[in-house]
Amino acid sequence: MDRVEADEKSSGFGVAWLLADMTLVTAMTVIVKAQGSVYPAIQLVFIRSIIGLIMVAPLAWRYRRAIAGTKRPGRHAFRVGCNAMALTCNFAALTALPLALVNAIGFMRPLIVMVFAVFLLREIVTPIRWIGAVIGLAGVLVMVAPGEFTVSIGLAAAFGSVLFGSLATVQTRALKDENTTVLMVFYTVGLTLFTAIPAIMFWQPIAQSDWLPLIGIGLLAQVAQYCFLRAYQSTPASILAPIGYLTIVFATAAGFVFFDEIPHWTTVFGVAIILIALQLTRMAETKQKRRHETNKAPQDD
Repeated sequence: MDRVEADEKSSGFGVAWLLADMTLVTAMTVIVKAQGSVYPAIQLVFIRSIIGLIMVAPLAWRYRRAIAGTKRPGRHAFRVGCNAMALTCNFAALTALPLALVNAIGFMRPLIVMVFAVFLLREIVTPIRWIGAVIGLAGVLVMVAPGEFTVSIGLAAAFGSVLFGSLATVQTRALKDENTTVLMVFYTVGLTLFTAIPAIMFWQPIAQSDWLPLIGIGLLAQVAQYCFLRAYQSTPASILAPIGYLTIVFATAAGFVFFDEIPHWTTVFGVAIILIALQLTRMAETKQKRRHETNKAPQDD
């Protein structure tokens, strides 16, 4: 297996983990959407984090030496802090802005992740990836068509969510050599602490019949988190970032199947743009890598 094939195999594993994450997150979103009319979002997030904490507790004990012996507690803390800030900003933005606008701004994250990957991780982003990401973003804007808007606190919060969420993603990549369980424990504990007080403030009594789907939210979220971490530990963030656009495909399909939401023609057109951009980017980059490796190979006399 040559170097290009090895890189492609590694990237393939990362993409597979990320697609698994998207699938699980979509399933979780369906449950959250169904339960969101009954319980506050912050309560659902807190229940999710508590269930996740219970799930990782045995692993936390098993890997307690690795957790206690981590050499980068500051980076872990920064990552958790970025996640907490991103979640806080996201809640504020969803409260103050239309959902379509928040989603449109949120899909700027892949571009921001690639920028941070260049300056913070010294990853090399080829022009082909930049072009693919920009085309993908254009597809997202076609779908959501946010229209005109004025500067506001809600708008600042939406961009803050993108900023801190991108920083958290890059920090995950920077911690690629860390034990996955350690990353999960730090994230789950931090999320639980962050959501505890507001969840208690807005807590609504839970019907017995609702416990099963609420537990499902936590289970799906925790497994998805594991897949997400494996993806960014095995593959550069600059490669995975454009794949994030596919979340809109998953969400559109789920909306149609579970909530009878028929996609508008702009959604179909935007999805087509994204898929074409991803495929052309991958094909062009693979061809470029093979040409580069061929030129570097020693020539026979």
